[in-house]
Amino acid sequence: MSSALRLSGRIGPNALLITTAAVPLTGWAVHAVSLYKQIAAKEKDPLTGLLRRDAYTARALRLLARHGDKVTVVMVDADHFKQINDGMGHEAGDSVLAAIGARLTAWAGPRASVGRLGGDEFAVVLELAADRRTLRLEQLVRMLHTPVTLDDGRTVDVAASVGAATPASVGSRDLTVLQRAADTALYDGKHSGRAVVATATHATTPSIKGRRAGRPGTAVWGRAA
Repeated sequence: MSSALRLSGRIGPNALLITTAAVPLTGWAVHAVSLYKQIAAKEKDPLTGLLRRDAYTARALRLLARHGDKVTVVMVDADHFKQINDGMGHEAGDSVLAAIGARLTAWAGPRASVGRLGGDEFAVVLELAADRRTLRLEQLVRMLHTPVTLDDGRTVDVAASVGAATPASVGSRDLTVLQRAADTALYDGKHSGRAVVATATHATTPSIKGRRAGRPGTAVWGRAA
């Protein structure tokens, strides 16, 4: 009896059937991995690794549905970003955006929804206890004001404006309302080096990019400019 036949006898017909079936399954596994990578590529921004707008929104809505009033919506806008691009080059600007993405991810944690909404604008939705919100927002401001070191050794001074909103602070659990309120609060504190927490008034005021007017009674946390 040949060695191949002896081996077949030892393995048995059931084992041979499993081995034969594994061949197409391997092909399907490769296909599944490839499909997953394609989906991930569509969901994530290639520069920062953050979620694109649609994927961010879907995850943010799930967090709001699950955690309700415990959720905080944070809007972030890089300060003086055009000056970095114009003065140090677009590669430097890309490095700054990538650094902001990494810092937001580290700050928010794996359960949050962290997205790049476009250009130098970012958003975070996460579960955050009210008694920790002050310290956590102060921490975020410090992280976003840490200089970025480029691959060529140059250092870029960076900053970002931060606005936050909660269902309790604006009186709504609607994601669009919360984002608008946080965005309006952000521009109340633009270039101040502080995180501004929205009030109910911010929820009814359209956000105007570049506005810096303050509001009576606005809560402001973080590092002074």
